[in-house]
Amino acid sequence: MIQLKPGKYRRRILLLWRTFGIGLALLIFYIAAVNYNFFWLFGGMPDLQALENPKSEIASELISQDGKSIGKYLIENRSPVEISEISPNLINALLATEDTRFISHSGIDPRSLLRVAKGILTGNSSSGGGSTLTQQVAKNLFNTRSEEFEGSLGKIPVVRIVIAKTKEWILSIILERKYTKQEVMQMYLNTVSFGNNAYGVKVAAKTYFDTDVRDLDLTQSALLVGMLQNPTIYNPMRFPQNAINRRNTVLAQMAKYDDITEDDFNQLKEKPLGLHFAMETHANGPAPYFQESMRGYMKAWVKLYNEENGTDLNLYTSGLRIYTTIDSRMQEYMEDALTRHMKEQQKTFNDHWKGRNPWIDENGKEIPGFINTAVRRLPYFNVLKNKLGEEEAWKVMRKPYKMKVFSWDGEKEVTMSPIDSIKYYKHFLRAGMMAMDPRNGHVKAWVGGINFKYFQYDHVKQGKRQPGSTFKPFVYTAGLDKNFISPCEKIMDSPVTFQAGVDDVQEDYTPKNSNGVYSEQPLSLRQALGKSVNSVTANIMKMVKANTVVDYAHKLGITSDLPATPALCLGTGDVSIYEMVSAYSSFANGGYKVMPMTILRIEDRHGKLLAEFHEQQSQELSENMAYNMLYLMRGAVEDPGGTAGRLRQWGVTDGNEIAAKTGTSQNHSDGWFMGMTHNLVAGVWVGGEDRSIHYRSLALGQGGRVAMPAWGAFMQKVYNDQTLIQYRKGPFPRPEGYTGECATDSTQVSEDVYTPPAKSDDEGVLF
Repeated sequence: MIQLKPGKYRRRILLLWRTFGIGLALLIFYIAAVNYNFFWLFGGMPDLQALENPKSEIASELISQDGKSIGKYLIENRSPVEISEISPNLINALLATEDTRFISHSGIDPRSLLRVAKGILTGNSSSGGGSTLTQQVAKNLFNTRSEEFEGSLGKIPVVRIVIAKTKEWILSIILERKYTKQEVMQMYLNTVSFGNNAYGVKVAAKTYFDTDVRDLDLTQSALLVGMLQNPTIYNPMRFPQNAINRRNTVLAQMAKYDDITEDDFNQLKEKPLGLHFAMETHANGPAPYFQESMRGYMKAWVKLYNEENGTDLNLYTSGLRIYTTIDSRMQEYMEDALTRHMKEQQKTFNDHWKGRNPWIDENGKEIPGFINTAVRRLPYFNVLKNKLGEEEAWKVMRKPYKMKVFSWDGEKEVTMSPIDSIKYYKHFLRAGMMAMDPRNGHVKAWVGGINFKYFQYDHVKQGKRQPGSTFKPFVYTAGLDKNFISPCEKIMDSPVTFQAGVDDVQEDYTPKNSNGVYSEQPLSLRQALGKSVNSVTANIMKMVKANTVVDYAHKLGITSDLPATPALCLGTGDVSIYEMVSAYSSFANGGYKVMPMTILRIEDRHGKLLAEFHEQQSQELSENMAYNMLYLMRGAVEDPGGTAGRLRQWGVTDGNEIAAKTGTSQNHSDGWFMGMTHNLVAGVWVGGEDRSIHYRSLALGQGGRVAMPAWGAFMQKVYNDQTLIQYRKGPFPRPEGYTGECATDSTQVSEDVYTPPAKSDDEGVLF
């Protein structure tokens, strides 16, 4: 064996090897210390289960029955996407700019680290960062820089960053071993932030370009990849020139690595940003009132599910897939129909009250102090009063400032005080509308107001108002089902008095017809209900008694408390559209009450079924009795003088059977319309925020004017959509052997028998 003689540099070489060995040992010890959190100095690492199942906060999503997204519950707006669904343009831009050696490195790129070290030594920070895509995935998924993973040394600023980086290196190597490159890139693109609460490339494509991630073109892809370096500085909404410069840098990188040609680059860098920006919130998305109503339900469901199953689901972060009964097409048609109708109604209402305030008392005079009373009811005012004192609180309420307000011509910026804004909004009519399939209870469309951003009170389920004459079918049902009357019976149109001490009234009460006129002639039930003659309804109420009517209303679907008084025959008990649509569906469903159903099933983020819901039905009326009521209510549409005859102008009556009822409460404060076909029941309410805000005349304020047109326009759109084949026109299913039709019902009543109200095609109202 040849022995090396001691040389001139032997001691130095040995020293270098010892130093290298000690350094390597210290590095290994340091990495092990960080990984195992020696003496609790370095903070914990994610456990193995977390590494195998990395979690990110994913918004829970509401999905329509026809497969469309109709809203999310979120903290971070994040929706995962498969790598195969992402545009190749974006993947090429990402690799060219963020991690060119992503395919070849094993989670840590030594060349990038050397480049960073060189930049630090030379003071040139423009040479780029050292983090690979895998390291960024580790940081995004496991949040290694949070207090949860912070040890004692984490309190020292620079040391804290070094430890966090070390953890990211360790996690990166583990991730690279457990996942393919495609899976790592998919995780990266699903977790990065693009600003404006857009997390993940799928949401970013929708937010900035209103497009699907698979359809991103070169400039769009380059813009999004460019934003990754700093979503604030390169935010195209705030700093468009910065965004263009950064986008062009990405395009230059793509040209450098031959993803595009130089000619392509020269053309593309001159293009504008081409944004179609819209932050995704439920205030500007479809079905916002429905979304908000379901939020409370889903929070309660999640809490109960966790208690029963020992899980930790979160509505805002667990990525639940909530499949609803809403049809996105019908929802769009209802929103459009109600919006167009209410815009016209508001113009009529403004012209009607031009120069005057619409809040009036029973004598038609403006209510003194109305706005001040409204201010005093505000929680905000009471907070101010408790903090500053009443006098200072009023000063704050009277101080004008710039604000954005709703108008039917679009959002506008004005200068007004909080008191002025309250007065401004009190002039607006409100509305609510809902449609349901009576065969299974599926709620198909839900519009709770005229604009969710400015009017968040839901008039479908939250709001309860007097239904007026739309309550009369429950009185007729009680009379028929208890055999006090028969379908072909005629009742005199003459005054009916409920006597004090006899009929549950403290003083004599005589309901009046809407025009104050009685024909003193016998009317068939179909004529009386179709023309909404109050005296006939009062006569039936006197026979069956109020308690019986309350019982029938409740068993058919009304859940609100109702006053068991004679005046209930004209609809004095407050109810919601949700209840009314549910109860009317019992008529259209052959006497079976079907509970409104909004959710079909709930799945977790991986598609595992967590819950499935089924329709609930119970027979409350015989099929013949339900058809009797449909037959009677068809008179409002089909017979001369019926209060819903104007539905013909929307083309929804041809080849179709519609049973309907209009309703107007006292002083025209509430206008209602309830319409049924064999496969759809929908209800509409229109009125002011306060009952004292209304039209001054029945001709303008009746339900057939303020509510029915929205129903007609909605159904017209439904019938014009040939894809909605399950909601075609047709007759109501007729019970076998039914003989309830009356020969005289279809004949026109002579003028001396019944005279409709002047300039009115609506029903009697409360007096």
